[in-house]
Amino acid sequence: MFYVQRGQIPHKRHTQFRKSDGGLYAEELFGVEGFSGRASLLYHHTPPTQTHHIEKVRDVALEQSTDEVSGPHRHRLVNTKDLEPRGDGITGRVPLIYNTDVTFGVVLPAEPMERYKRNGEADEMYFVHTGSGTLETNFGPIEYGPGDYLVLPIGTTYRLRPAAGSTDQRMLWVESPSEIVPPKHYRNDFGQLLEHSPYCERDIRPPAEMAAHTETGDFVIEVKTRGRITAYHYHHHPFDLVGWDGHLWPFAFNIGDFEPITGRVHQPPPVHLTFQPRNYVICSFVPRKFDYHPLAIPAPYNHSNINSDEVIYYVAGNFMSRRGVDISSFTIHPAGIPHGPHPGTVEASIGKEATEELAVMIDTFHPLHLTRQASELEDDRYPYSWIPPEDAGEHARELSERGPEAFPD
Repeated sequence: MFYVQRGQIPHKRHTQFRKSDGGLYAEELFGVEGFSGRASLLYHHTPPTQTHHIEKVRDVALEQSTDEVSGPHRHRLVNTKDLEPRGDGITGRVPLIYNTDVTFGVVLPAEPMERYKRNGEADEMYFVHTGSGTLETNFGPIEYGPGDYLVLPIGTTYRLRPAAGSTDQRMLWVESPSEIVPPKHYRNDFGQLLEHSPYCERDIRPPAEMAAHTETGDFVIEVKTRGRITAYHYHHHPFDLVGWDGHLWPFAFNIGDFEPITGRVHQPPPVHLTFQPRNYVICSFVPRKFDYHPLAIPAPYNHSNINSDEVIYYVAGNFMSRRGVDISSFTIHPAGIPHGPHPGTVEASIGKEATEELAVMIDTFHPLHLTRQASELEDDRYPYSWIPPEDAGEHARELSERGPEAFPD
């Protein structure tokens, strides 16, 4: 990311930077990939090393679906719309899909985080489906609302605080051992986003100016790493920075600021590419004009994703190539099986000028696994939804008969 400065910093790095009482601020290098990746310099009132008590909170492990292990390889539909709010942005998480490169699911926070959180082994991302509030971080606060991607670099200390009265909090969450960053082909050698990029630096919202917290007490940071959550207790507030600068910091980017790339004929999913971590991509399907060739077919063609698994999370609008898929659902189209538009959607798309669909796609280059929770939410009729309604078996006919009009706005 680009260079940002907040608060007070010394003229030159790694030099004396003193408080009004003559004491030194504590400098911290916050960086990735040793000393060769992106980094920021943070200036604390109190050294960040002064923990006075450490305790294990709990183990963290994913439970793989037994059906996925022993059942047939197939397309899947996981519907999360009826989940109830619970916990906070961490304790309320429902893990659904994972491999060694990425883990993701949904969370419907019912309460704000009281303890501070830090992921010591992965970048984190929240996509805000509904709800608003403040993402409090040690770099400063970020206000969030519907459509925001909230990206937290590994090691960021934060709390997710829903706004008072904002009871409908629904988010897609992602954990990524690799950095969640803009695609390389949208950046020049200096990291600047290029003219053909679907978004630019002006669309990215760094933390706002922060006020250093110097109060004392018992402050707890829960750190996730190595399969467990560990609590670190401090006498000083974790948000005690007087200033910071650098290229590594949390940010928000709203899906509404993604400028769609269109053409005379149907464009492939890479034009929707938004972030490109290692071995997978995150894409944004946004409202856009359809193709303008006189014989164009706006609906996508059938596709055999031979060596990648495709997952789409449906956010809003009318996803013109799908039937019987609700808002807040995931479709999972694994490698090795063709998928494509549902019956009737190809002809129905011809002549249409635009779509209002809104969705997030995660495409991985290594096989994905389902959790037990995903299996419990699965609609097992989905693999048969490409059969025309008149030919579908009784168990699949309802899904086949539902048209795009059943997909709520």
